[in-house]
Amino acid sequence: MPPPNVTGSLHMGHAMFVTLEDIMVRYHRMRGRPTLWLPGTDHAGIATQLVVERMLSSEGIKKAELGRDEFTRRVWEWKEKYGGTITNQIRRLGASCDWTREHFTLDEQLSRAVVEAFVRLHDKGLIYQGTYMVNWSPSLQTAVSDLEVEYSEEPGTLYYIKYRIAGGSRSEYLTIATTRPETLFGDTAIAVHPEDNRYSKYIGGQAIVPMTFGRHVPIISDRYVDKEFGTGVLKISPGHDHNDYLLARKLGLPILNVMNKDGTLNEVAGLYCGLDRFEARKKLWSDLEETGLAVRKEPHTSRVPRSQRGGEVIEPLVSKQWFVSMEPLAEKALRAVENGQITIMPERFEKIYNHWLSNIKDWCISRQLWWGHRIPVWYVTGKDSEEEYIVARNAEEALEKARQKYGEGVEIYQDPDVLDTWFSSALWPFSTLGWPDTSADDFRNFYPTTVLETGHDILFFWVARMIMMGIEFTGTVPFSNVYLHGLIRDSQGRKMSKTLGNVIDPIDTIKDFGTDALRFTLALGTAGQDLNLSIERLTSNKAFTNKLWNAGKFVLQNLPSQNDTSAWENILAYKFDMEEFLFKLPLPECWVVSKLHQLIDTVTTSYDKFFFGDVARETYDFFWGDFADWYIEASKAHLYHSESSAIASAAQAVLLYVFENILKILHPFMPFVTEELWQALPHQRQALIVSHWPETSLPRDANSIKKFENLQALTRAIRNARAEYSVEPAKRLSASIVANNDVLQYISKEREVLALLSRLDLQHVHFTDSPPGYAKQSVHLVAGEGLEAYLPLSDMVDISAEVQRLSKRLSKMQVEYNSLIARLSSPSFVEKAPEDIVRGVREKAVEVEEKLNLTKNRLAFLESTVLVSE
Repeated sequence: MPPPNVTGSLHMGHAMFVTLEDIMVRYHRMRGRPTLWLPGTDHAGIATQLVVERMLSSEGIKKAELGRDEFTRRVWEWKEKYGGTITNQIRRLGASCDWTREHFTLDEQLSRAVVEAFVRLHDKGLIYQGTYMVNWSPSLQTAVSDLEVEYSEEPGTLYYIKYRIAGGSRSEYLTIATTRPETLFGDTAIAVHPEDNRYSKYIGGQAIVPMTFGRHVPIISDRYVDKEFGTGVLKISPGHDHNDYLLARKLGLPILNVMNKDGTLNEVAGLYCGLDRFEARKKLWSDLEETGLAVRKEPHTSRVPRSQRGGEVIEPLVSKQWFVSMEPLAEKALRAVENGQITIMPERFEKIYNHWLSNIKDWCISRQLWWGHRIPVWYVTGKDSEEEYIVARNAEEALEKARQKYGEGVEIYQDPDVLDTWFSSALWPFSTLGWPDTSADDFRNFYPTTVLETGHDILFFWVARMIMMGIEFTGTVPFSNVYLHGLIRDSQGRKMSKTLGNVIDPIDTIKDFGTDALRFTLALGTAGQDLNLSIERLTSNKAFTNKLWNAGKFVLQNLPSQNDTSAWENILAYKFDMEEFLFKLPLPECWVVSKLHQLIDTVTTSYDKFFFGDVARETYDFFWGDFADWYIEASKAHLYHSESSAIASAAQAVLLYVFENILKILHPFMPFVTEELWQALPHQRQALIVSHWPETSLPRDANSIKKFENLQALTRAIRNARAEYSVEPAKRLSASIVANNDVLQYISKEREVLALLSRLDLQHVHFTDSPPGYAKQSVHLVAGEGLEAYLPLSDMVDISAEVQRLSKRLSKMQVEYNSLIARLSSPSFVEKAPEDIVRGVREKAVEVEEKLNLTKNRLAFLESTVLVSE
């Protein structure tokens, strides 16, 4: 299970992954495969620390006042009290995980794995300490990963500022356009394009940085400069811009940092020292205007980096951090997908995965937090921390190493930083199974795992990192299949957000629609595709759940009592997996069992291919369309109107057999209603969750399917005719069924079924190979090639009254049609009225004309019938 944040509360994304993973697990468990679904939660370093800091703040307590140990104790206290909310909500969704194996990323076992991983990577030279540019969160006061920074297009301002030329006249200056003027205190060069003739004479000279008491910086040329942006002159602030930082390292320029960790300016900013970065921006611009160094400012839309956690503007900052060298790890992860060891579904995400890993940057794994896995590095008091440090598995080992190197009196202290939360999550597939103890039973039995299912939005955060770490520490890939689900959007396709007020809460949804309906709705999506969730869909699938329940009640009500041993012996004697039994069944029973066997093969293939939406749709169509609408109705003829006890027994056996298998197929999707119905079936001894999946490649009779489809076509034709002539539902009609002898033989055998489904008068249903004598006074129906029906018109309608009714209706329709044609014949209407109005009138005229012709034909038919009868 992708470990949700311990701070979390269930949202639809969680409901989606729980549903899909539970479907997989229940299906494979029923297939008899050793199955483990391992749950747990993530300590969520930044998110949890934020929650607890806010809680303490509401009590008037600051984190710094408590100190690290006491603050950490308070976080654990919070975790024990509130951290189980999301796992309890996941249980409500029916997640059939092994809760005895539940893990937390700060568990003792997982913490041991994290330290071991760090030590091994460091020993291999893949972890290093360095001062580089990182994404800094001033309010959290920690570095955050590139992947945790979201860029948004936001309106801002472009400031144009004069940089005077050193040694030149007061009128000589370069104008620079910048969105962040407060960073100018960190300028270490001015750059222009080498082919920009406007500025070529200044290259090699010096410019004076405004408001710095005359500090000079070189004017250089580099092709990196965009001649078209702003004025074509670029200020280089290597301490505060990722691109400037790379350019400065290439050219050997110094790096100046003007900002404190809390987002205020430091002493390098001179008079602006101590001001917040955004306050400094306003004051600086005002001062530039006063000194005549401000040229102008104009609106400008720019990509603003914001923290995924707090939403604040991220500051690029040079800072000492710990990094993992990613290239050697990424190379193996690329090969694993390339050579088919790992399959990513849907396939299109392979390209995205390959592109990211091929252009990967080193991973900044240190975070300036108090909650998390403390970095297993110790420094020697009095020594340079960048040169002299000790990596060890615990403090005792670190002290022993330090004594060996520096003598008995040495003092050491641990690095205050913690590891990025994703570092421990990257080890999840094997740390939860006992690694680094590779002899642990779970590790030997379940690693490598089979499937990783998660949202496509954490393909890089988590999936790619698990693959890299899995290969590095175990020598093999952590899983062979990656199934990526899409995002859940509202009914209009918009992302759910509190701002839009379109968030659908899964717990509320469960209360209103039931867990089964919610799960079934979420499972209807396609891998990787976003799913639009609407109340209409949920309502429809709640109706499906109710239909299933009512079908179960019907089946139970029509089974013999448990004490009727001989009746149960007869029912259980049916062997539907044997052709000779199947082919002896009456037509409706043979048809529905054959269709069920087709369904089992189809959905089993779809389950194996992870096409869960197809399974849901195919099963829905079979249950509602074939079983409930047709077979249950047909079975009533055999149960209640047949004189043969064998036919009634066959209907009972088939009802039970088909319904049991429907429950099995639907169980992974809808565990609650299916288990409840299964337990109510009289002869079940074990729970549905551990029952055997239906056998595949069972017999089916294609001929019976075709025959019953003919019976369905005939029934539909008669039902349509009844509706067309508004025949009362209770009225039974006479009918002559005309067909060749082969068709008549099997249709006539099911006369009770036909009469029940079509509401025919069984005593007046005739089967013949030629039209009846009253054919001209009948409604003639063609159900299919070689199968027709004649329904006496006098049974269906009072002909004289109907002629009068239609005549009146025809007159009204003619008046309406003439009016529409008159409007369309008027040049003033056609030429002056709006185009959409004219088009609407034309469409209406066509529609009325069609109805007019149909009514005329029907009236002519009725009048001819009256004449014939006279």
